[in-house]
Amino acid sequence: MKRIIPVLFIKNGLIVRSQNFTRHQVIGNVINQAKRLNDWFADELICIDISDYKIYDSGRDDHQVKSINNILEIISEMSKVIFMPFSFGGGIRTVEDAIARIRNGADKIIINTLIFENKIIVEKIIKVLGSQAVIASLDYRIENGLPIVFTNNGRKNIKKTLFEVVEHCENLGVGEIFLQNIELDGSSLGFDIDIIKKIVSSSNLPVVCCSGAGIDKHFEEVAKINDISGIAAGNFFNFSERSYPRIKNYLKDRGANVR
Repeated sequence: MKRIIPVLFIKNGLIVRSQNFTRHQVIGNVINQAKRLNDWFADELICIDISDYKIYDSGRDDHQVKSINNILEIISEMSKVIFMPFSFGGGIRTVEDAIARIRNGADKIIINTLIFENKIIVEKIIKVLGSQAVIASLDYRIENGLPIVFTNNGRKNIKKTLFEVVEHCENLGVGEIFLQNIELDGSSLGFDIDIIKKIVSSSNLPVVCCSGAGIDKHFEEVAKINDISGIAAGNFFNFSERSYPRIKNYLKDRGANVR
């Protein structure tokens, strides 16, 4: 069955609407939104910390919104209100970073820049946590007709194609691939169907795609791809009331094999 996965992007302690990895609009409290998605019985939750300076302030501290000022506390508080598989990424540079996120409530960790900066640490993380708990997040742009991978929140071109990097991740032993098209991020123009099809058909790993969801039909287009493991979206689920149960019902009505 195909998983439908909401994504929360955190910047400095708050959820943001992301566009092209460069424009970020604050839209709310991460704990409240995590609980809302849990109440909608989401299949899973992905949360990615895109803070540049790792300074966290979730805002006021009252009976409804608790003030939080560090990332591990955010993970811990999220784990208290959600009862679904929960993956967390962003800022993981050491084995200790990865373990700390698991100990505070994450089921899986998501790595990006570390994949290219330190192969040895990635292999150690996989050895400690198991491949099933490690997701490779791959961000790319189309340049001269090829999907080229970028790291450091989409700023650094590593001059390798997405196909080369997926093979590299398979060799490392990660358990899953999470794809994001930088140019489609926040666009509401639809998923990068052509590239998603190619990656799914060429990789032995489960593939979750993100970036571009704007209308219900966009999910249907991806759901038709054989062997796609998950369909993820951020902004789509943050701005429309009951968007998650609605998209589930929409896909089921059209015969999609979703949970």
